[in-house]
Amino acid sequence: MKKTRVDRKFAELAKKGQKGFVAYLSAGDPNLADTVDIVLRLEDAGVDVVELGLPFSDPLADGRVNQEAATRALEAGSTFDGVMSCISKIRERSEIPMIFYAYMNPLMSRGFDQSMQQSAQAGIDGFLLLDLPFEEAGPYRKALAENSLNAIQLVTPTTPDERIDKIVKRANGFVYCVSREGVTGVQDKIAEGAGALVQRIKDRTNLPVALGFGIGTPEQARDAAQLADAVVVGSAIVNKFHNNPHTAEGRADAASFVGEMVKAVKQI
Repeated sequence: MKKTRVDRKFAELAKKGQKGFVAYLSAGDPNLADTVDIVLRLEDAGVDVVELGLPFSDPLADGRVNQEAATRALEAGSTFDGVMSCISKIRERSEIPMIFYAYMNPLMSRGFDQSMQQSAQAGIDGFLLLDLPFEEAGPYRKALAENSLNAIQLVTPTTPDERIDKIVKRANGFVYCVSREGVTGVQDKIAEGAGALVQRIKDRTNLPVALGFGIGTPEQARDAAQLADAVVVGSAIVNKFHNNPHTAEGRADAASFVGEMVKAVKQI
């Protein structure tokens, strides 16, 4: 499989001795046209990788903030084809690495292979498939590989070592380390045990490890970056862009908020 933008970005970060910053937002929130603008602003703020939630009616791994973002996206008329068009528009202006944070139902309903082909053609670099157990993932990983898409894998605090061994062998791009049990959402501090979990993963793979779930301030982002190769921030970014006015000034302020977290990560 040829190298993706994600692969090249993490190689570049490693060469520079820098930590990565992954920003999550729901595609289509508040609408697809504004999603293009937000992604470009995130890139200007220094974000390394954008993780786009593919809107779905039952996002069970997500907390309230991201569930509501998905609902807003669907109510705004976001469809699979519309999201693909959005990605294509971003690609006309940017080469920032982008992955989909997705559930299987929307992909299966139109045909998984077709979904992968369309995503790759639009300019997506990989998928994090939330509800696909690795035991059942063989045929789907094949479709990802055939379309040169990264298969990002999740490891959680309850994952035993022998299962981590199997998961990381099937991963590429990076491994997503879930810092705590439960769903997405900003927390008061980084979960105890997050550092030990990151180390358990790093003992088993040379892939970059990104730490996410619950990070919402520059201080937390800095603390997470001291533990892992990259930091993933979602709900705090979704909240900031949603609660700010949907104007150039409001977007600039939200992007500045993200920029402060990026700066904290890059100072490690």
